[in-house]
Amino acid sequence: MKIHLLILSLVVSITATAQKIDSIYVNLYTDSLKKGTYNYINVDGMLNTGHYLPLDTTQLTFTVNAGKFTGNSLWVEPDFKGKKILIRVVLKSNPAIVKEFEMCIKQLPDGPLKTEAEVLQGMRRKNGKGK
Repeated sequence: MKIHLLILSLVVSITATAQKIDSIYVNLYTDSLKKGTYNYINVDGMLNTGHYLPLDTTQLTFTVNAGKFTGNSLWVEPDFKGKKILIRVVLKSNPAIVKEFEMCIKQLPDGPLKTEAEVLQGMRRKNGKGK
């Protein structure tokens, strides 16, 4: 009985570790990077089973032409003058799997957020024009 359990556990562990990443996908939370802050770059790996797995710097290597990565987060200096940053993501276990893309830098400064009353007033005006 012990031998059967040992064989079963070996088969299960071999099967579990046999999953490999076939491709990587970048899922961005925004269309531009903000200066003076960390910008999270979300990368998922598609396993050969069809399932997705979130990936981090234990499985990926990030490189950029400006800024600095800490984990999956890209720091862009507040005085950065460029309009875009080139980001390259390489899967460590298979360097042939690469994603390379450009991200724009946010150009307009953040303004104050509208109050709830201002948002509702704008919605009422918009709905009133459509009637």
